[in-house]
Amino acid sequence: MPNQLQDLHTVDDTSFPYVFEQNATVPLKSGGVVRCNVYRPKAGGPVPVLVTYGPYGKDIHYKDFTPKYSEVNPNHQSAHSAWETPDPGYWTTNGYAVVRADELGLGQSPGILDTMSRGTTDAFVDVVEWAAEQPWSSGKVEWRVAARKPKGLSAIVPWEGMSDYYRDRCRHGGILSNAFIRFWWNRQVITNQYGRPGRLASNWGPDTIEGDLSEEELAANRNDQTIDNQAHRYRDEAYYASKEYDMGDIEVPLLSVGNWGGILLHLRGNVEGFTHAGSKFKYLRMITGRHDLPFYYDEEVEVQRSFLDAFLKGEDRVGWSEEGKVPPVSLVLRQGNVGFNDAEAEKAYQRREENEWPIARTQYTNFHLTPSLSLETTPTQEKAKLKYQALGTMTNPKLLQFTTPPFTQETEITGHIVAHLNVSASPDPSSPTVPSDIDLFITLRYIGPDGKEVFYTGTAGDPVPLTKGWLRASMRKVNKEHPKHREWLPHRDYTSRDVQAVIPGEVYAVDVEVWPTNVVVEKGGRVVLEVSSGDTQGSGIFLHDDPVDRAKEVFEGWNHIHFGPRFENYVTLPIIPPKEA
Repeated sequence: MPNQLQDLHTVDDTSFPYVFEQNATVPLKSGGVVRCNVYRPKAGGPVPVLVTYGPYGKDIHYKDFTPKYSEVNPNHQSAHSAWETPDPGYWTTNGYAVVRADELGLGQSPGILDTMSRGTTDAFVDVVEWAAEQPWSSGKVEWRVAARKPKGLSAIVPWEGMSDYYRDRCRHGGILSNAFIRFWWNRQVITNQYGRPGRLASNWGPDTIEGDLSEEELAANRNDQTIDNQAHRYRDEAYYASKEYDMGDIEVPLLSVGNWGGILLHLRGNVEGFTHAGSKFKYLRMITGRHDLPFYYDEEVEVQRSFLDAFLKGEDRVGWSEEGKVPPVSLVLRQGNVGFNDAEAEKAYQRREENEWPIARTQYTNFHLTPSLSLETTPTQEKAKLKYQALGTMTNPKLLQFTTPPFTQETEITGHIVAHLNVSASPDPSSPTVPSDIDLFITLRYIGPDGKEVFYTGTAGDPVPLTKGWLRASMRKVNKEHPKHREWLPHRDYTSRDVQAVIPGEVYAVDVEVWPTNVVVEKGGRVVLEVSSGDTQGSGIFLHDDPVDRAKEVFEGWNHIHFGPRFENYVTLPIIPPKEA
């Protein structure tokens, strides 16, 4: 075991343009402690505080965390820059303190590593309240444990942040999103576990103050997400249920910033978090670009600062705090082929303000699938059954693609999408197994007037299509009585009681939630609906290929889409007419 807890809190007010306090100790109501670093202006009275709390290491410099640090806006590079956190050099210059805490069980914070759990949320609440009570704090604090309403919390800016642990991150449509969790856990989390030997030697922050733990002790002190998410499938299991909360309890001013390219992790959470938050002043701002860079763009930082100044300092230059002054929704419109992972090129995208989400003038329009693989505005009566092999993979995709005729005029698609399909499964004659489930993977693609697919910037800078959606057919049950159910976003409870049988030869009508998107289809452009049995282009590191979750004995065989008078298949697209002059 490490030595007894030590108090090695240090204060340096000479080496940097701000006061740097390292390893300040926050006592927790649970009896443990969390350690944090404090960066605050040298001059002036109490200031508002930006609090961050996470697994990535308060003492790991951004340049050591990723070689892509060199691409970060130089105005946000300082001696204490860190991954996904406000830069102290910039924010202290602008009259804020920054508190960066090591999550429980990580960095210099002892305890059980159980990231995103109820226990670690409790600790985050304590950190926020501690920050509000410090003599250098004005008592105004910003961050995102908002549903718990900690004392001092005054505003939140969830920047590319999921809001639903199950639906946004772990199980897309009930299907385990295992590859990213594995990458994230093994590369970014357990490497920083409290007590892990060799951190300093590997340039991954300092070694644990109290000393190293053995491998046995480290294992006993963590709940492994790669194991837990595979083992638990339903939201009524304690593992997932303990992480649930009511978004309506969020009442502080909210600026939710979502990225159109975050189609496999954060996008849904930002949109739904904005939609369901109970805040009087809440705003949804959409951006494009790689996950790690826009947070530091000059123009985006100015949006952050003006919002925070309004609610933490009472200096409202824009009108955030005046009802009706700032439109609640700010969209960036993806028109044309500007390439991907090119921040300068993406500046060509125009921005437009709206008064609500989804946009009130949306015309939800059905595009009907046909046996000839087209998407038409009128339904087909033709009887047919198309098939594709189950258990497709990124390297060996199995899919069907349905394509619209060229659009005859420029058409904007912005909002939520639903794919309505009639599906069945059948055995592969060469296999001894009989399928008892179907995994549906939906992708929406855009083909420009030149016949080439247009790709957009994904989370990791990779090329991605418009958007994706998923559904495990055994989890197809929709709860239409739930307050969150909407025709354009079917609500599923995903509990163990919702499991429904999938019997070979039986046809099942399913509504697949496809994550929201935006594109301005040019005259002559086309939209493609892709139905596959596994991950396809654009999935990147967010693969769903766990051999236990997608076992051959459950899924192997053939998947079918049925057509005919009783089997209408369509994708509902949110068409946006121009604003009236």
